[in-house]
Amino acid sequence: MTDSSASFTGTVTTTGRSSALLLEKPFFRANPEFKVKAKVTAHVVGPGFVLVAVDAESVSAADHDADPVAAAYLAFLERDMLQEPAQLTPFSAGSVAALDQLLEGVSVRDDELLPDDVTF
Repeated sequence: MTDSSASFTGTVTTTGRSSALLLEKPFFRANPEFKVKAKVTAHVVGPGFVLVAVDAESVSAADHDADPVAAAYLAFLERDMLQEPAQLTPFSAGSVAALDQLLEGVSVRDDELLPDDVTF
């Protein structure tokens, strides 16, 4: 697994009539999916922050629709759980009982679509 917490430096430059992000070579060695001529999509996630993803033809249409910020957060959680497994603690019996009480009478189906006005 690539260390997704690694940092790389670069500069904003121009190439022809376009602007470009120039990153140091170790970035590309550590992340071979960003090969020369790879198509990428940049998602602005906040002022001064961009998430860049490779547009791979092998990625399914469902994966292209995935939220890149949520995907990055889940990758962070995965990395943290792998690096610090001692920090993981199971739910207590009391927590499970409280969740059971909270969800009493709620039925859920895996194939049920959420309405458009539902937000998380």
